[in-house]
Amino acid sequence: MLRALPRALRLRRPWMSPGARGCAAHASTRTPEIQVQALTGPNQGADLKERERMSAAEVGTFVQRLRGLMSEIAAFPAPTIAAMDGFALGGGLELALACDLRIAASSAVMGLIETTRGLLPGAGGTQRLPRCLGVALAKELIFTGRRLNGVQAHELGLVNHAVAQNEEGDAAYHRALALAQEILPQAPIAVRLGKVAIDRGMEVDIASGMAIEHMCYAQNIPTQDRLEGMAAFREKRPPKFVGK
Repeated sequence: MLRALPRALRLRRPWMSPGARGCAAHASTRTPEIQVQALTGPNQGADLKERERMSAAEVGTFVQRLRGLMSEIAAFPAPTIAAMDGFALGGGLELALACDLRIAASSAVMGLIETTRGLLPGAGGTQRLPRCLGVALAKELIFTGRRLNGVQAHELGLVNHAVAQNEEGDAAYHRALALAQEILPQAPIAVRLGKVAIDRGMEVDIASGMAIEHMCYAQNIPTQDRLEGMAAFREKRPPKFVGK
């Protein structure tokens, strides 16, 4: 279940990047920067029956577009949180893996089940799952196509938090909102650069990763928010960050 974040949790403009096309709303419209709606009825999402009717060329185009979508989500400059309240199988889990943080209801079901259907993960799952769980465990889950509930996923470290499902079926969504509210007051530029340092540092050796961290640190030094943070600490008051 995916929903638009309330206005209070919308991203501040300084977080926007040229690559975040299609995500921003015009300032005069006063609508959320990102709108995601749960699909119902005949539009209820990807289905293997759809893929079965595709030609080889159509499948290639479809998977390439999915891979591009996952890459754009992963590269989004602000933190992204996946809330899994129901099924997240195959591409659904790959979408969650493209996010920075994952919250699952205890009753959620997830897995890269492609091998059980004669397929393999094609939208980044074979690259992102090992980084999340380690190579051996990622291989086990992909080779077996095993399904996990939210509690099992949390025990393995696949999700950050597992929460008991509520009667409305949106427990993970509400926990994700609470986590977003923890992040929101922090210095936007520092959080964004922290994400860059972690993501880029994971792709290289430790020495190169340290160099990337140093560059991110240096970019943050002259910001107004850093000075505000230091002043707030000295004056024993909450900081007022502005994203500059």
